[in-house]
Order: sequence, then C-alpha cells, then structure tokens
Amino acid sequence: MQEPAITPELIASHGLKPDEYQRILDIIGREPSFTELGIFSAMWNEHCSYKSSKKWLRTLPTTGPQVICGPGENAGVVDIGDNQAVVFKMESHNHPSYIEPYQGAATGVGGILRDVFTMGARPVAAMNSLSFGEISHPKTRQLVHGVVEGIGGYGNCFGVPTVGGEVRFDPAYNRNCLVNAFAAGLADADRIFYSAASGVGMPVVYLGAKTGRDGVGGATMASAEFDDSIEEKRPTVQVGDPFTEKRLMEATLELMATGAVISIQDMGAAGLTCSAVEMGDKGGLGIRLQLDDVPQREAGMSAYEMMLSESQERMLMVLRPEKEAEARAVFYKWDLDFAIVGETIAEDRFLILHGNDVKADLPLATLAGSAPEYDRPWRATAPAEPLGDVPQVDPVDGLRALISSPNYAAKQWVYEQYDTMVMADTVRAPGLGAGLIRVHGSDKLLAFTSDVTPRYVRANPEEGGKQAVAEAFRNLCAVGARPLAATDNLNFGNPEKPEIMGQFVGAIKGIGAACAALDMPIVSGNVSLYNETDGAAILPTPTIGAVGLLDHAGQIIGTQVREGHEALVIGETRGHLGQSALLAEVFNRAEGDAPPVDLDAERRNGDFIRANRDLIRACTDLSDGGLALAAFELAEGSGIGVHLGAGDIETLFGEDQARYLVACNFDQAEALMSAAARAGVVIASVGRFGGDTVRLGQSEAPLGELSALYRASFAAAIA
Repeated sequence: MQEPAITPELIASHGLKPDEYQRILDIIGREPSFTELGIFSAMWNEHCSYKSSKKWLRTLPTTGPQVICGPGENAGVVDIGDNQAVVFKMESHNHPSYIEPYQGAATGVGGILRDVFTMGARPVAAMNSLSFGEISHPKTRQLVHGVVEGIGGYGNCFGVPTVGGEVRFDPAYNRNCLVNAFAAGLADADRIFYSAASGVGMPVVYLGAKTGRDGVGGATMASAEFDDSIEEKRPTVQVGDPFTEKRLMEATLELMATGAVISIQDMGAAGLTCSAVEMGDKGGLGIRLQLDDVPQREAGMSAYEMMLSESQERMLMVLRPEKEAEARAVFYKWDLDFAIVGETIAEDRFLILHGNDVKADLPLATLAGSAPEYDRPWRATAPAEPLGDVPQVDPVDGLRALISSPNYAAKQWVYEQYDTMVMADTVRAPGLGAGLIRVHGSDKLLAFTSDVTPRYVRANPEEGGKQAVAEAFRNLCAVGARPLAATDNLNFGNPEKPEIMGQFVGAIKGIGAACAALDMPIVSGNVSLYNETDGAAILPTPTIGAVGLLDHAGQIIGTQVREGHEALVIGETRGHLGQSALLAEVFNRAEGDAPPVDLDAERRNGDFIRANRDLIRACTDLSDGGLALAAFELAEGSGIGVHLGAGDIETLFGEDQARYLVACNFDQAEALMSAAARAGVVIASVGRFGGDTVRLGQSEAPLGELSALYRASFAAAIA
C-alpha cells in the first residue's frame, strides 16, 4: 500500500503542532514514515503522555504505609492486610461515549476492568460517574439511555457488581458528556504483576481477541476538542465484547499462576504501540515486532492500522520461553489468540517489521520519555462575588424542587439496569452512601465511593478540589470504613486556555492538600482534557474514587432509622448557600463561593464517627441539599417520617462541609453528646424520626407523597 506523503495537513490531523513535529525531526534526523508519524502521534498525545498535566500531577501525595504501588502502572495497589491487596483505578471514556454512547460506555468499562486484572487481581466491584447535559437538550436522553445500557450490558455480561456511582445534569455537558469508569479487584499482595519487561531475547506475546480497524486513532481523538465534524469520528470508537473479556480474564489469571509471565500490559489507548513502548521503556529494553504474526480479523491491514488499532480485549506479555507450550495451552483452552509477535532486544530501538519492510525504526526510550512536557500558562479563577440575598421559601417546597430534579431524584432507573449482586458479596448496593462488598473468604469488607461537585470547582477550584476528596472521605466514614486511598479522574476543558489551566491547577492544589490531610493518597488516575465543543468547556469535574476498609461486618454503620430515633448533626452548621443545590434548583442561580473546607474538622469528625459507631444506628454525610435532603433520604429509605425543628433555608439547605447526620436512640444520643464534648466535636440535636410525614419547621407533607415524587421523577425526566 502506498503510504501518504507527510504534509503539514497530515501532521495537524495527527494532533501534532509544528514545533512538536520539529522535535520528531530532531530526534530521528529524518522525515518519519507514515507509521512512525502515527506512533509519535499516539505516544505524544495528551491522553497518553499527560504533557499538560505531568508537572502538576507530581505534586500529589501518592505514598503511604498502605500503598504497594502508586501511579505509573495499570492500576494502584493498596495493602488490606493478611497478604491481600485491593487494586483499583478510574478512567474516562468521554469522547467515545458522546460519539457512540453504547459502545463508548461499554468499552470504557472493559478497559478499566483490564487495567485491574492485568495486575493479577480478580475484579470485584465497579462504579461509574456520569455527567450529561440538561434534560431538554435534544441529545441528552439518547446519551443517558445509550451510556447506561452500555455500562450494564458490558458489566453484567462480564459479571462484576456495580456498587456505586453518581449521575448529574448541567447545560455545560450538553455537547460533551463525561463517562468515568471505576473498577477494583482483589489480589495476593505478593502476586502483583507489573509491566516492565526484563531479559533480552524474550518472546513478546499477543493475547486475546484479534486486531481490527475499530478504534484506530482513538487516543488522538480523545485529545482534541469536538466540532461539527464529530460524526466523522465514529470509526475511532472501539467495539467491545464482554464475553471475550471474561474469557480473557480467566485465561490471564490462569496464565499468571503458571509462572510464565515476566511482564504484562493491557492494550488500551494507542493499542499495540503504547503497550509495547511502555513495557520496553520500563524495563530499559528495545522491542522488535513482526506485524505479519499479529492475529487480524480484517484482510489487508496496514502497519499503521495494526499499530494504532484500539480493538478491545487484548493484552501484550513478555513470556518465559520455557513456559511457551504451557501458556499457549491455557489460551487455546479459552479459545483466545496466543501469538509470538516479537522479542525484547538489547538495543534502544522500537523496530516494526511488516512483510520484508521496516515500517518503523525509532529510539524507544526517547519515544517514551521525550514527549513534550508543558508548563502551560495559567490564570487563577477570580474570587467569587459574594452571594446576594436569597429569599426564604417554604422548606417543603424547596425539598420538592430537589427531589423532583433529575440531579437529586432517586436513581433506581439507572441502578436497576446494573447487576449489583453478582458474585454474592455485595452488602450495600447503590442508592445511599458508599457501596460495600465482603472480601471473599475473610471477615473484611471494602467500601467504595465516587464524588465531586463540579459547580464548587467552577466557583473555587481549590476549595472544590478539597471538597471532592473530603466528601469521599465522609462517605467512607459514614458506613464505618477507614479511608485507605483514592484514584482521580480529572476532567477539564482545553488546557491551552489559561483560565482552564487555572481551574486544573487550583483543583490539583486542593486535592493534594486534602489527600495529605486525610491520609488518602492518590494511587492511580486519569486526566481527560479538551472536553469542550466549539470552544464551550464542561464544568471542571475532578472526580475522586475512594476505597475504605472495615475489619468485620460488626463495624458497619447502618442507614435504617426507626420510630423515635433522635436526629443529630455532627459538625458545625453556618448555613452556606453559595453554589448550593437549593440555589440552582429553586432559583436557577449559580452564585457565591464554594463552601470552605476545614480539613482538620473533616479529619476530627470522621474519626469521631468511626470511634463512636456503636452509638450510631444510621449515618449519612451532609453534602448537596444539606440537612433537609439528607434527612429526607434517610427517612424515605426506611419508610418513616422525620421532623426537623429548623424552618429557615440556611439551616435546612446550607451545604457546610465536615458534617454528618446520625440517628440513634435517646440514651445513645446523650452518650454521643458527652463523647463529642470530650473530643471537641460540634454536635447538635436537630429533630426526630417517626410518623408518616416530613415536617421542616412548620411546613409539612405526607412522606408517601414525597416518596412517590422522589422515586418517579428521574425515569419520567429521561423517558
């Protein structure tokens, strides 16, 4: 096949700036071949090289006594005792999900699951964080249906429970939805598998499904803004097969048990290119590939297409040669491809052969390590204007506005499309607070949560970044879990705009401060930039996925309230309404500053909740919608009314941080009050659970009426 001439237009279509192309010329001393141009484009795009974010990512806390492996591998690894580890990561599939919602979301789930089992861990839990445009936008309903069906279709067939997540709507996502997928798995702490190749002359083995033309250029597409040519990008979206992935997982874990694996890497973004280069670079070796040996499902594929295809359900491995027959038998048993496609070499070369032709011959370490790294100019977000007067409204009417909004209505329409109970270890499914699963074969449990409030980050990136971590910390503490570590999925607009880069920098500063203060290091993550269409950016959305540990089921703090339970708030209430849910849903206003986050108070109050769990019968953190929404959700979940004494919107709907709502019997409430006084923790009695009405101050409505509204509104909105 005649390769196209290298022109400025071709270079630009590969996402490379003129100065970046000049850097390529300086490195190799000649014009690149078409395949080499594609390889540089894949390795140097934003999605793979983190060229705009590396400077700031290095400032995040990533270590701790519990951390076995931090950022840089397929997923993070954290010790949970008894020679067990939890392996987890969150990653975006935003652009593909907007172009092709079902396959984009499905392959996002598939990719994050591979990241986990590539490390030697069996996936045990999944979550997702979804952001869509306003309901009235003509594409929103199609996106919601396609994305939710894609997540359910892949995860359910693969057989992993979805235990948590979040769904939000805002006009800023009208033409760029966000699909962030999280997965966690369990492994023996002394049997973690890494991607660094070792040994010269070792076979490089292709595993899994065949290579097709789907997803060619996907990583480059994910590193660019959208415009009116969006439909032309449909071929860059991968096509997933969860049943093949299930077989691939079982074959991979069985293969690992044979001792055949030297190193292993998922073929994700940029496919064969990125996986081979990363394995060679981490091991200080070169790689030679013979593309004629790559299993192909389409005839006449070029070297360029094979190197850049993002076909799903594929892995790359460096094999112990004496184990070849045993390894091959495992993959043939699972009806999967197993092909030796190259070898490790001592020279610093990435050598690609197709037929008798050399299609690429590049210095591997330089290709991997000399991607541009930018210190982008950034402009700090201007301080928010003070919040003007907010009229008092009938509190129950304010609550109705929240629970009828698709942002805060019950999401069972979403969760019921996911298998939440497969594997039979789920203790708490999605719906209220963090998800919980048993660690199979032990007394331990793991808790999972995903959190961010984008409107806070827009108003005040640093406080918004802190708040995302703090809310994740609270959600774990509220179920009784000790927070262990976090993964981040940093979704922003175009970093070449100083105001967008300023949002990113501010959020990173806040996330870093909170992770350090709360002992929740970032062990893995993903940066997704250029989330904008025709120059309009999404809300800055740095999603935090966090994991916590309970030693046994007796440590779980419940969510069931009973008749006569006292309602108490742990933490100080000042009545912060800036950027609040009430302000947005009732008044259609996005004004004021984000609520300040006192990290010392967050730590103190979270520790207090866990230390006094025996006195608490139900607990939830206070976040969006404040006390009124949290109390309603606890009451509604138990089918019991609630009466709160306050009638002012500041107390009921303020979104002050570091707060929890707890329910317990009267004598337990007295004991909690005494314990709080000794610990220097602010505590206040705010009402009582019971009856069959919701009364906020002097305003009242039947629980059944509000419950029906809460349960029906989401499905009605997106039907």
